[in-house]
Amino acid sequence: MLQGALAGLAAGGVYAVLGVCLTLMSRLVRVVNFAQAAAGMFGTYIAVWLVSNQGVPIWLATVVAVGCGAAISAAIGWVVSTWLSEADTSARSAVTVAVLLLLISLSFILFGNKPQPFRPILGGPAFQVSGVVISQVAVFTVTIAAVVAAASHALLTRTAVGIKLRALSERPTTAELIGIPAKLFGIAVWAATGAVGTLVIAIVAPSQSNDAIALSMLVVPAAAAALLGAFRRLDLAVVGGLALGVLQGAAAQMTELSVARHFLPFLFIVGLLVWFQRKEVWDAAR
Repeated sequence: MLQGALAGLAAGGVYAVLGVCLTLMSRLVRVVNFAQAAAGMFGTYIAVWLVSNQGVPIWLATVVAVGCGAAISAAIGWVVSTWLSEADTSARSAVTVAVLLLLISLSFILFGNKPQPFRPILGGPAFQVSGVVISQVAVFTVTIAAVVAAASHALLTRTAVGIKLRALSERPTTAELIGIPAKLFGIAVWAATGAVGTLVIAIVAPSQSNDAIALSMLVVPAAAAALLGAFRRLDLAVVGGLALGVLQGAAAQMTELSVARHFLPFLFIVGLLVWFQRKEVWDAAR
């Protein structure tokens, strides 16, 4: 079970990174980006095509993938900022559901509906703990989750750019009146989260189910991780992602729970929603 739990750190790191991205999007541009993982999937598929058909070195293809993921996310951000600047969070988030479906459909048309021949960027063990092997992928994803969360917190609390971003999220109209470029800053947030999401998906895809739907649906456990921090706290998004990955890895080692592990993100979300609404539920019961 310990081996499975530690093996789950690789997936947990991805959930944590994407959860941090979702949290940043919610806090700064008032969107729950359901296309977060799909943009990464599409960019990574482009990298696979470049490596397999054009002979491009994998490191260069990964750079192109990250750029494509950032560009796709920035394009979505431009549309939302231009046409839905006054819309509420629900309406803005609904647009990303349409983009999610569009990207999956495009991937089927351009690349087929079968898993792609990903080549691992990182592979092999990093070290052992009590005889249990920790992979390089797990170390990378956990590290980047912690680094992105810490760097984002420092940016938002200790820099002038961070203060402007927080002003845009809390009082967008006032921020625009004093000359803060709301649209430019918003698109930059979209692009940055798209780049980070694509990078971690490119790293972990060779060791995960790598068809378009499976990679795109990584947004579900990522949303569960972000929900632990109520889409506000970056540290809890990291904790939630890692915890979910460890639980899934441990469950995979138990025959009676191996199938149930696929439902853990949904149970996680339902449980958190019930917990957050406990006061209203208890008041109604009384």
